[in-house]
Amino acid sequence: MVGWRGVSSEVCMVDRAAILDELAQAVQSEGGWSYSSTGASQVEPTCLALLALSSQRDRWGAIIERGLATLTSWQDADGAWRVRSGRDEAVWPTSLALFTLASLDAEPLARGLAAGWLLSVSGGKLEKPDEYRKDFDIDPEIMGWPWTEGTFSWTEPTSWACLALRKAGHGDHPRVKEGLRLLLDRAFDGGGVNSGNRRVFGRATEPVPSMSALMLLAFAGLDDHPRLEATRRYLAAVAERSSDLEHLSWIRLALQPWQADPAATQALASLDQRLREAYQARRESQLFGISVTREALAALALSPEGGPFAAPTPRGAAPSPAAPAKRAAAPWTERLASRLRGLGIRAIGQLRGLPSETTVHIAPAASYQSDLDSLLREQYAAFREQVPLQGKRVVLKPNLVEYHHDRVINTDPRFISAVIGLCRSEGAAEVIVAEGPGHWRNTEYLVTASGLGDVLKRHRVPFVDLNHDEPVKTPNLGRLTGLEFLYLSRTVATADVVISLPKLKTHHWAGVTLSLKNLFGTMPGICYGWPKNDLHWRGIENSIVDIALTRTPDLAIVDGIVAMEGDGPLNGTPVELGVVVMGTDLVAVDATCCRLMELDPAKVGHLQLGYQRKLGLLPEERIKQIGAAIETYRRPFETLPRFAYLHAAHRAGSVKTA
Repeated sequence: MVGWRGVSSEVCMVDRAAILDELAQAVQSEGGWSYSSTGASQVEPTCLALLALSSQRDRWGAIIERGLATLTSWQDADGAWRVRSGRDEAVWPTSLALFTLASLDAEPLARGLAAGWLLSVSGGKLEKPDEYRKDFDIDPEIMGWPWTEGTFSWTEPTSWACLALRKAGHGDHPRVKEGLRLLLDRAFDGGGVNSGNRRVFGRATEPVPSMSALMLLAFAGLDDHPRLEATRRYLAAVAERSSDLEHLSWIRLALQPWQADPAATQALASLDQRLREAYQARRESQLFGISVTREALAALALSPEGGPFAAPTPRGAAPSPAAPAKRAAAPWTERLASRLRGLGIRAIGQLRGLPSETTVHIAPAASYQSDLDSLLREQYAAFREQVPLQGKRVVLKPNLVEYHHDRVINTDPRFISAVIGLCRSEGAAEVIVAEGPGHWRNTEYLVTASGLGDVLKRHRVPFVDLNHDEPVKTPNLGRLTGLEFLYLSRTVATADVVISLPKLKTHHWAGVTLSLKNLFGTMPGICYGWPKNDLHWRGIENSIVDIALTRTPDLAIVDGIVAMEGDGPLNGTPVELGVVVMGTDLVAVDATCCRLMELDPAKVGHLQLGYQRKLGLLPEERIKQIGAAIETYRRPFETLPRFAYLHAAHRAGSVKTA
């Protein structure tokens, strides 16, 4: 069996040095590392690769020194590191860079600038903290660090900031102590953390392994706490049942500093072999391509000493934090150009026209064992002229949020398989499945656990993690969020055809999540954070419409065979609705889905806004319904009480004129 770049998988399974060899070979010409084999170098994979290689500094000294010089050259004048080719607000890589420089005792001036900047930054404050405290079971007035400037504090960037500042010799600073307090506040009594909400509108959430491991690492060498002890038990339990390389790597790193705990010691006894087996299995699956971050994490986790994560204590003298410099304001010429672009975009929007009528097709499908191939071909015949697939590079965007074996959350893999078959039968030149989940960074785990990986292997279709895809700066054709540009994933931005493949569900923030809300997953997490928090802060409705106007999908095919009602998108109740909905006008498709749920689409904020901005048609009388009749399949869907107004009887007059 041949592994990555032709290295024997048998050797890779047992030889940590071989992993380091691969990392050294993967360095880009400029001296940094990218997330995958293509795309520009980024801060995160560069930092993790340098940390891994530093265990053999004598051997890889030249590559390390060049990498450190490259990393330092990416630092901005204010002391921060930002996602390369990404948004200026995406400052979360600063902590990783500081941790790396401090671990390697390199670049004291850069470390001082970075520490000063980090100590001056905190998460944004909420207008109604008491309501948030009640609905989400956290104290929102404790300040940690955000993914992007000006937004809420989240556990992963806060964990990295605490790790970095402790490693850089600033562990006693009040900001670090507050950050650690935030992490304990966000931790579950039963162990672990997720992005940062213990509950959502009163419903308990669940921990995420990698975020829990990072949180535990932030406390290495400090006093224990019941929630830390519970987190070690939680991670040990995950390690027992997981075969995911990223999970196991983070868990081993997190438990190594806590070997006085019997639960940690017992888990560590078998983790080394489990991790090696997971590493080999990932290569043999041939499902995923190169992942520098996973290679580096595996090498770090297999280090017997635990590497730089063993104890976040400073090496050498800690440089004093420097006062952060303010970034220079944009020159007046750039501000004027921005204003003129905005006027032009508004003018184009006003000139945008809508057809007098659009078509939406509803097809009955009793189950996922139905002949979905024939069903989709029959539906697509109505749209082939508008959206030809022959010779096209087609990107399929399913809904992949989290995986829980007992819940109907994601677009069903059998449904995705049938759509792949449709594209192939129509002569598509290339078919790609792509998604950027908002809750979990470990997309490989979601793809594998959900069963989507088996479909991809069977069809030999590649998967792209849009969260770590190369960002493409694109003029925002909506401007509702106040953002002049959106950073789209290159895979989506360069596709000939984009097909939105959502699961038909209610949603605790947006009311419903259908083909338009599904577009949040096209925005790279490295630019917008997890759970795409910056887009939430700027208004979910505004963000949905901005994204859709900027890169409008060409076709929507909604999986309504088994839908979800109630507390969606994660904790709702399955509904056997038995339909597939297809159309080229996403507003009309989603409006039709709402009518199937007996919800008033005119009262769904992003649908009404999309209609007003001429994204698509909303009035029922302007949507030509073909296939099965709505009346045959419509049934009332439950929503959270906060969306009771959606259940009002439909009235044509409730739709505002576009």
